[in-house]
Amino acid sequence: MTKDLLQLFRENWKSKQLAEADQQILLAVSGGVDSMVLADLFRRSGIKFGMAHCNYQLRDEASNLDEQLVTDWAKQHDIPFFQVRFDTKKVKEEWKMGTQEAARVLRYEWLDNLRTTHGYHFIATAHHANDNVETVLMNLFKGTGISGLHGIREKNDRIIRPLLFVNKEEIRQYAAENAVPFREDASNETDVYLRNAIRNNVIPVVEARIPNVVQQVNESIARFAQAEVLYRKQIEKEKKRLIEQRGKDWYIPVKKLRKQEALETMVYELFHPYGFSSAQVSQLLQLLETETGHYANSATHRVIRHRDFLVITEQAAEATDLILIEGAPGVVHTADGSLHLSIHTGLDVIPTDKSIACVDFSKMEFPLVLRKWKIGDYFYPFGMNMKKKKVSKFFIEQKLAIHEKERAWVLVSGERIVWVAGMRLDERFKLKPDTQHVLKMEWR
Repeated sequence: MTKDLLQLFRENWKSKQLAEADQQILLAVSGGVDSMVLADLFRRSGIKFGMAHCNYQLRDEASNLDEQLVTDWAKQHDIPFFQVRFDTKKVKEEWKMGTQEAARVLRYEWLDNLRTTHGYHFIATAHHANDNVETVLMNLFKGTGISGLHGIREKNDRIIRPLLFVNKEEIRQYAAENAVPFREDASNETDVYLRNAIRNNVIPVVEARIPNVVQQVNESIARFAQAEVLYRKQIEKEKKRLIEQRGKDWYIPVKKLRKQEALETMVYELFHPYGFSSAQVSQLLQLLETETGHYANSATHRVIRHRDFLVITEQAAEATDLILIEGAPGVVHTADGSLHLSIHTGLDVIPTDKSIACVDFSKMEFPLVLRKWKIGDYFYPFGMNMKKKKVSKFFIEQKLAIHEKERAWVLVSGERIVWVAGMRLDERFKLKPDTQHVLKMEWR
């Protein structure tokens, strides 16, 4: 394959339609054999490209020698060149990240900024077939599920990887035959990182028994990627059948979900987008057998068993203790809704929508207070003949779920609750025949 690598590269580039002829590519170049070979293939193929090199300053003089090699090669071949130096050790401490993760974030932020600033269409990296195998094995070991089996995407948004069809040995042979300069990264020989351990200890052992294992695994990866497309289509179809959105929340019928084939997989796919991990699947399954009020939390969402449904709701945000309303008209915004106040001289028709309430403006003691309800709150629900009731009991009678209670606000005048916003007015503030000015309240 080595003798024809340039031709095969051109054919792959064209058949995969990685970029149009007039589009420019920004190539990330480390100075290692992979990226230097890709630079040479770009140059020989007449592809319009620039080179970008990051010096992470992690390997002392070796990092500077990498930088010098890439700089000299770009200058020799008159290739547009960009370089940057990062204090990676300092950044990883500030960001509380691992070295590799911090370097990756720094690299891609810088590359994408270069791309947009200088008019490049894509960023190219030199990932190859061996990298693809390593990635899939890492994902298997980490338990990423089917999404980890598709490997590295050849084209993903603005990033392209034109060497995924080539293995490491073929890259090295091309470099030797075409006198492509490169530098070895000594850190690749250590097993500090999982990828290096797989590269240095796992794959060589398998290759000793199955010489073409990299090719075979890559063929399987391609099939996994196609199978995932079908899998995702079916998952989305099932989601549409099972999930009903109601306002800010999503409702899933327990009976329907119980009948689902491959229940554990379906539960994972339903709730993973809301921050739930595979380790929480058993906890979520238990909600199918529990009573109203039980729930499971992720960092961002909560799944609540409410009667015959599992309800997915956002975690309640930390709310301001109270909001003072100095006068009307006006609008007050909260994380759970907005209170719109307007003043009217009489109303021909009293709205029946529970999200709207009308009260006698003269009975209001400003500033009004809009706050979350609390234990011990009570009011006199409209239509109950001045019977006093705790707000908590009112919620139970209204069959509110936990998340609905958490989002409930009350409007207070003096020491008295005027309105459980969007639910029920207090009898003491209802309109009377002699009311002259009406305060109209809308909870949206």
